[in-house]
Amino acid sequence: MTLDEIEKFSKTECPRFSQFAREQLPMPGVKKYLNDILNREIFVTDFKITKSKRKEGTECMQFQFKLDNQVCVAFTGSAVLMDQMQSARENDKIPFVGTIVKIDKYYSFS
Repeated sequence: MTLDEIEKFSKTECPRFSQFAREQLPMPGVKKYLNDILNREIFVTDFKITKSKRKEGTECMQFQFKLDNQVCVAFTGSAVLMDQMQSARENDKIPFVGTIVKIDKYYSFS
């Protein structure tokens, strides 16, 4: 952009970063591990899926929830949980109350 082009803009014409970068910000909450919340009812409020930083070529889901009146976040690479969360969002069912259970090697909402 040239200096002349920059001079033509005003702050009021431009969008604020916070209006479009919400997904880039970390979700607030106390970090919990899946094993800490297994078989406990949680109130799921949000989630996002990104590339995993731990295992190349895979995805990781961060999800936010309330447990015992405390806002928490957890991370998982569980494809089943990711599919269930995406389905809930597509059907406009977030927020929801659910329980994460472990069935053999897999995690699932029940």
